[in-house]
Amino acid sequence: MTSRNILVTGGAGYVGSHACKALAADGWTPVVFDNLTNGHDWAVRWGPLVVGDVRNRAQLRSAMETYHPKGVLHFAGRIEPGDSLREPIEFYDVNVGGTIALLEAMADADIRALIFSSTAAIYGNLDECPATEDHPCNPFTPYGRSKLMAEQVIEDVGKVHGISWTAARYFNAAGADADLETGEAHMNEVHLIPRAIEACLGRSQEFSIFGTDYPTPDGTCIRDFIHVTDLATAHVAALNRLLAGGTPVQLNLGTGKGVSVLELIKTLEEVAGSPVPTTVRSRRIGDPPILVSDATRAHEVLSWQPRHSDVTTILKDAWAWHRGDTFVQKMLESR
Repeated sequence: MTSRNILVTGGAGYVGSHACKALAADGWTPVVFDNLTNGHDWAVRWGPLVVGDVRNRAQLRSAMETYHPKGVLHFAGRIEPGDSLREPIEFYDVNVGGTIALLEAMADADIRALIFSSTAAIYGNLDECPATEDHPCNPFTPYGRSKLMAEQVIEDVGKVHGISWTAARYFNAAGADADLETGEAHMNEVHLIPRAIEACLGRSQEFSIFGTDYPTPDGTCIRDFIHVTDLATAHVAALNRLLAGGTPVQLNLGTGKGVSVLELIKTLEEVAGSPVPTTVRSRRIGDPPILVSDATRAHEVLSWQPRHSDVTTILKDAWAWHRGDTFVQKMLESR
């Protein structure tokens, strides 16, 4: 019988767990490979869990020998831009070293399809907006540089070992599973929407707005928010394309529509029916004023369109997840 298994590194994390749900809905069995440093065992609901470190070639090979996956979705990595300025070695070790170890294991196991979780942070400041995949890459932080370097490693190794790949460059992942089966749950949250929700719920004192003097209509940064469920379906579509003989490609995953921080806060207050306590702080290093995608290539190559990514839907789903009993209980269990 042909294997219907897919290895999902980092599958116990935020985007990875949503991708696992989408894989299962498409008839695949996601095999999660995660060291549970930032992921959660409770988020592994649609297939087996292998606890391991993506930098460990022996652990990767063992998982592949056991489950014989048809392809790999690679989410495992460090994702905090601010932390990367303080811990660059860790980011290069995990994001680049882990990718090298994974590619070596894939080549040994004759696995030829890889979807890589990349980021719009590789672009840095945008000379043109929205940005296409051909925009020059000049990342600000070791995080962005490590992701760009991993893309380059994948391209070079893929040519030698016949590994076809998709680099999914997504913009601001946001929202939560509408069924409340999984969602964003970080012990030290750095993402904009959950931080704003936590402030609105009174679980933190205030929400910090980093900079109100950017060259934007209201002075705050503008971002392209993409619902995590839409990201997940794009990853599954990219996998199926590769398994059908698709060639390597970089794809922006976003909506092409920018929302400012102040606009987001206003919409959240309408969704929640209560104010978000805010304080204004100085700009952070590595925050471009505007980061908005041109996702035309993804629409054409994958026949994919975001279905849940209007900002109101994103905020309603995220609000339901963060204020719900499931989130509170799971976070208590994780402490």
